[in-house]
Amino acid sequence: MESISSRGMNSKRRGLLATSLVVGLGALGAVTFTDSHSANAQLTDNRRVAELGNAPMSFADLVERVRPAVVSIYVKGTAKVSRKRRKPKLPKGHPLEKFFKDFGGRQPKSRPMRAQGSGFVISPDGYVVTNNHVVRNADEIKIAFNHGKRLEAELIGTDQRTDIALLKIKKKGTYQSVRFATKEARVGDWVLAIGNPFGLSSTVTAGIVSARGRDVGDSPYDFIQIDAAVNKGNSGGPTFNLYGDVVGVNTSIISPSGGNVGIAFAVPASLVQDVVAQLKKNGTVSRGWLGVQIQSVSEDMAASLGLNEASGAIVGKLTKNAPAEKSGMQVGDLILGVNGAKVKDSRDLARKIAALAPNSKTDLTIFRDGREQNVQIKLGRFPGSKSLASLSRGKGGGKELEGLGLSLAPATDFAKGSKEGVYVTDVNEKSIAADKGLRRGDVILDVNGRPVSTPDDVIAAVKNAKIKGRRAVLVRFRSRKREAFVALPIRGKG
Repeated sequence: MESISSRGMNSKRRGLLATSLVVGLGALGAVTFTDSHSANAQLTDNRRVAELGNAPMSFADLVERVRPAVVSIYVKGTAKVSRKRRKPKLPKGHPLEKFFKDFGGRQPKSRPMRAQGSGFVISPDGYVVTNNHVVRNADEIKIAFNHGKRLEAELIGTDQRTDIALLKIKKKGTYQSVRFATKEARVGDWVLAIGNPFGLSSTVTAGIVSARGRDVGDSPYDFIQIDAAVNKGNSGGPTFNLYGDVVGVNTSIISPSGGNVGIAFAVPASLVQDVVAQLKKNGTVSRGWLGVQIQSVSEDMAASLGLNEASGAIVGKLTKNAPAEKSGMQVGDLILGVNGAKVKDSRDLARKIAALAPNSKTDLTIFRDGREQNVQIKLGRFPGSKSLASLSRGKGGGKELEGLGLSLAPATDFAKGSKEGVYVTDVNEKSIAADKGLRRGDVILDVNGRPVSTPDDVIAAVKNAKIKGRRAVLVRFRSRKREAFVALPIRGKG
């Protein structure tokens, strides 16, 4: 192999020196031609700096600044216990008859309860935000700062729908606090979660905003999803952005094991601020209320109603003496708008109504009998609870509707005291009806807005839909847990 001479080495050094001079002069603008690869590399580096923005090499400075405002919460209280206990059925005179009789009567009404969670101070005078489920049933609440000192706190108010609670430190003083973010967190933003997981106070975890607009539980509100480690005890703790502002309040996780798997949910800061303002002023949160059970409109439902777009919320049930019933609304009405604003789906309607004040007059745009109509309603106050109808299942066969995959019979033959509807005696497992959730024991109440009481009524409604050129029929049914709508495509002979 040929060796490299000293002369060649010197030439190489001179070449490197020349290149360095060219790059240096280029930076001063004295050279009009530059190496294209060097220019591209410089451009790429600038872009990387811009993309990183304020992302630090370490979160330590941020943590030192905000952690003094994060607290651990310790709760003592009493939890109600059901007094009912299952007792075995024993023949009269059995030796254990008296034992189980006494056993059933000794069930306590309540039991001691302890809980712990997280929270954060939002004002220098000691107001603290946490989760409702952390302080529920509390008789005594204490908060502890990072230095470990515990102070008593009083409950100002709670809001079950957003799972937010507001506390006030009893001891007067000036406390370090944090503020809520004025801008919404974006997907991909860095976030820090600080809390008290498993009793390990002031634990810091980092991650990003994984998603927005998550539907969590029965709440109509959108939640933020983050992948920072959140565990039991983190509930009520803050999620910070890189400016040290609170973008959300950690409230729940999805986990098959009960521990962190990288899917946690936080109540958005903007929503928390609105709730806290009402709790601070009134101790409660007031929301508008229609008094209806609703569901979103699918494409099949829209087709069954002759609509081109699947939007709005359809009324499945009216609460007795509630504002909707008093205003003349009907089951099957499709709510398309609130005060001129379009309704996207059932959750959107719930949010829009909840944002309005009780007793306010509200204009609803509804679709009924093939045309849009306007209805004015005086809203009530959201009661915070729902009533769901239930149904006992029965037995028997019925008249087969091949096109729908259902076997039906009059509900009066199967449900004692029933005065309405058609009983589903069987569902073809391979049918669309089964895919849509219809089950044996459900009661069909109406089809395309027409009440039905016999299988022939259902057949007639299907035939009428075919004549009108509809591709599906809209069926309102009642199951053991709810009343709902489902659109069934028309196939075969009705």
